[in-house]
Amino acid sequence: MQDEIRRAYLIKGPCQPKGSFPYTDYSGEKRRFNPSWYTGHKGWLEYSVHDDAVYCLPCYLFVSESKNGSGEAFISNGVRCWNRKTRLDDHVGGPNSSHNVAAKKGEDLLRQSQSISSALVRQTDKQKREYRIRLQASVTTTKALLHQGLPFRGHDESESSENKGNFRYFLEVIANENKEVRSVVLENAPKNLQLTSPKIQKDIVRAIASLISQEIIKDLGDSFFCILVDESRDVSIKEQMVLVIRYVDKNGCVIERFLGIAHVADTRAATLKKEIESILGLHGLSLAKVRGQGYDGASNMRGEINGLKSLILVENPSAHYIHCFAHQLQLTLVAVARDHVLNNRFFEHFASLLNVIGGSPKRVDSLRDKHAARVIEALSIGDLESGQGLNQQIGLKRPGDTRWGSHLGALTNLMDMFSSVVDVLNEMQFDTRSKEAQGKVVNSLLQMQTFEFVFHMKMMIEVLAITNELSIALQRKDQDLVNAMELINCSKKRLQELRDEGWEPLFDDVVSFCTKEQIHVPNMNDLFTLAGRTRRSTPHQPTNLHYYQVDLFYAVIDLQLQELNTRFGEVNTRLLDCISCFSPANSFASFDKAKLMSLTEFYPEEFPSNVLSRLHQQLGGYISHVKEDKSFDGLRGIDELARKLVERGKDTLYPLVYLLLKLVLTLPVATASCERAFSAMKIIKNDLRNRLSDQFMNDCLVVYIEKDLLCSISDECILETFQQMKSRRGSL
Repeated sequence: MQDEIRRAYLIKGPCQPKGSFPYTDYSGEKRRFNPSWYTGHKGWLEYSVHDDAVYCLPCYLFVSESKNGSGEAFISNGVRCWNRKTRLDDHVGGPNSSHNVAAKKGEDLLRQSQSISSALVRQTDKQKREYRIRLQASVTTTKALLHQGLPFRGHDESESSENKGNFRYFLEVIANENKEVRSVVLENAPKNLQLTSPKIQKDIVRAIASLISQEIIKDLGDSFFCILVDESRDVSIKEQMVLVIRYVDKNGCVIERFLGIAHVADTRAATLKKEIESILGLHGLSLAKVRGQGYDGASNMRGEINGLKSLILVENPSAHYIHCFAHQLQLTLVAVARDHVLNNRFFEHFASLLNVIGGSPKRVDSLRDKHAARVIEALSIGDLESGQGLNQQIGLKRPGDTRWGSHLGALTNLMDMFSSVVDVLNEMQFDTRSKEAQGKVVNSLLQMQTFEFVFHMKMMIEVLAITNELSIALQRKDQDLVNAMELINCSKKRLQELRDEGWEPLFDDVVSFCTKEQIHVPNMNDLFTLAGRTRRSTPHQPTNLHYYQVDLFYAVIDLQLQELNTRFGEVNTRLLDCISCFSPANSFASFDKAKLMSLTEFYPEEFPSNVLSRLHQQLGGYISHVKEDKSFDGLRGIDELARKLVERGKDTLYPLVYLLLKLVLTLPVATASCERAFSAMKIIKNDLRNRLSDQFMNDCLVVYIEKDLLCSISDECILETFQQMKSRRGSL
């Protein structure tokens, strides 16, 4: 067990975070750890951000053998020798020093052929070849299951079982297709070397996940990155925290990658920060390289005093916080649905209708059958267009405050199934025996067959359709702040146009729908009377036209615009004003050298005073080149600008300008990648797999979410990593 732990540390390698670390005063001179020192001591030197000290990995792992006076500090207390780099060379010492002895022990431990177990078990070339084929088959099976998010084990994996689980079944399929594999796996394999046990499966998954994580860190390189964090409960009621990093790769593309998921005991900001540092540390990263934070609006995240963003900003002032745009947009929709009294009443009626219809499978089936019959009838007379993907089976959806786009989908389905819903309610009012249930059915039917209900439904579909396009755009992984704000402003403009010019088309559409469904259309010049009240009991009565046009149509759109301005007003700061100067739209019409120079104030570590003059000169050359180069014409956003700069080699010609652009692109827009990770978690850890360990779930999610990287990893790398993890009975 001790050797397995040592081997795991050695495979992971020393913790070597990069960034700007704190200064220490040495007799009036301030010095700090320099990440460039890793270069000469890459195999052993570790830096602890928490302790602000360096350690020796081999000496730590083999402490009992290598313990001596000079090496003790590199094992237990750590060394702070920022004014004397020579202490690192002194620690290495000569060929027979305790450090070199420990390093040699580490090399021998990783070399399977040098182990005692390998020496005791002499394998023939035939046995080695069979072992490789057997292991390759298990790796292929594991990759297929991980790619599809399928479970591995079966309830009964005995020889007499008809269903031994996905792993053994897939392995049998591979064996049946390949005689060479068939001859060495399952019943044809040695009983103590079948490579099908749960431990072996987990080791293979761990090997694949670690290689994918290494690819992510390799792609990140020395770039700055932003963190996206969210938390949610899994099926076993354990609080899980997801960490996603966002960065710009060597091609100028904005990338968001899943780094890991961790179980947290609570959701306090301090706990989350500690877990974030732990995940980053496992991958050789630190908060010092973070240049952006993206969370939802929970108080434990965005709190000004003890929130997660504040704790990180204290440690790293350049880690600028951006409230998730998609989350803010959803809050505006929820506010419109709740804060407008008449709208709130409509959604209450809608929720009651969903409860009545969805109360039993019989009603749901009846609704589907009636809608299918209407679709067939409409197709036969040419009222509906036929084609691939059209006229699919739908059902009534329940809108959720936390599900992006759910309100629009729910109302659209209701409109499409309106006639079928009315038919089902008509049947239910005679079939329902309970007087209470019958009353709910009749009430829902009466509410649906009113002009006001139809008007609300049609109006909200028009409003939500505009914001839904914005919501989808904000969830793109490569979205940037400049384009996001342009999309928000465009949505505001479209809402204003709907307010100014959309009344008559909407009213005509509602009247046409009501006529088709045989719903009474009130005279717009009559006085409006609230249902259940007499005209005498309603003072200051407006006309129907005033009620529907002013109290509903104008009021709802005004509330939506007000919420958008309020929610996104905090983003319209000096930072965003400076960022917009990078926009390539209209031949770089927004370019402002002074504002871009002031943008450096947000990143003092990257742009100290001694490089500002160089940046000023590079900005002048940059704008001249991009305006003269026709290939930069027609670019739509700063993400395309970054890719074009790399493509044309301008990133190396103007490195400071490109660095500033990369920092801007690194800033987050939405935490949609975190939400996607939680959706994946529900697939991997479901009701039937609710006892997955945290480590195994993390490994499965890394592979399942980043499956595009799975194809880039060779099977040979997986085999070698698997072999190095532990002492194996077989050798390659």
